Amino acid sequence: MSSKPIPEHQYATLPNGYRIHYLDEGKGPVVVFLHGSGNGASGYSNFKHNYPALVEAGYRVIVPDMIGFGYSDKPDDVEYPLDFFIECMKQLLDVVGIGRYTLVGNSLGGAVALGFALAHPDHVERLVLMAPGGLNDLPDYLAMPGMAMMFGLFNSGEPVTEARMKEFFRKAFVVDPDCVTDELVRERFGIMKLQNPQVIKTMKVPNMTDRLGEIGCPALTLWGLNENMMPDSGIMKLAKGLKNGRMVLVPNCGHWVMMEHRELFNRMVLDFLRNG
Repeated sequence: MSSKPIPEHQYATLPNGYRIHYLDEGKGPVVVFLHGSGNGASGYSNFKHNYPALVEAGYRVIVPDMIGFGYSDKPDDVEYPLDFFIECMKQLLDVVGIGRYTLVGNSLGGAVALGFALAHPDHVERLVLMAPGGLNDLPDYLAMPGMAMMFGLFNSGEPVTEARMKEFFRKAFVVDPDCVTDELVRERFGIMKLQNPQVIKTMKVPNMTDRLGEIGCPALTLWGLNENMMPDSGIMKLAKGLKNGRMVLVPNCGHWVMMEHRELFNRMVLDFLRNG
């Protein structure tokens, strides 16, 4: 049995000097999965129940650990604004040699996808968003109950245990507690031990609401109606702001739609990729 918390795949050294860990599987049109933030986040843990369905359906998937997360470099001498995540993802996809792709992003990854589509519109074929960040100002996020739970967990002064992490995920991220398995918690807990606090401490995501109309590519948004992390004002901002968007509201669903309703998610993403 491997001693590593999640499978290790391949690495790319970027022109900016940083090293990014990523999974690259399948052949066909390219889909890039961008994970959320939080302690112990990684591409594999976020999307291990999703990317295989796309590979099987004839797509090439790239599942990176964003800079500061997973097995990718975690520099502690830089700050982590949204543009830094976008720069590293663009350089990774250039190094891998891919010019056109669909971006699939949840939470922070959704904000990176939106910012990437604004910065590099010629490279983005489609967007799939799950309760993305970047649609509100910081006080709106801090007022959300899931955010309060997160800060309570990591700023309490008590050690973060697997049991406390599991309780937090179940209360803050999902409706169905069975989605938060012991395996998932072990993965996230193991990766959390590799992190330093710099990425969470210095992350800055601008409010991009006023720029949504500049995004012309087709976009699919899935939003859980029991969302505890992202203000639901984002639903109408995306529905009205993305001129080629469609919106799917998912009942009995929290922040992790791709885990909690994985079969629905996979089916809808494949339909969107095939039919727009």
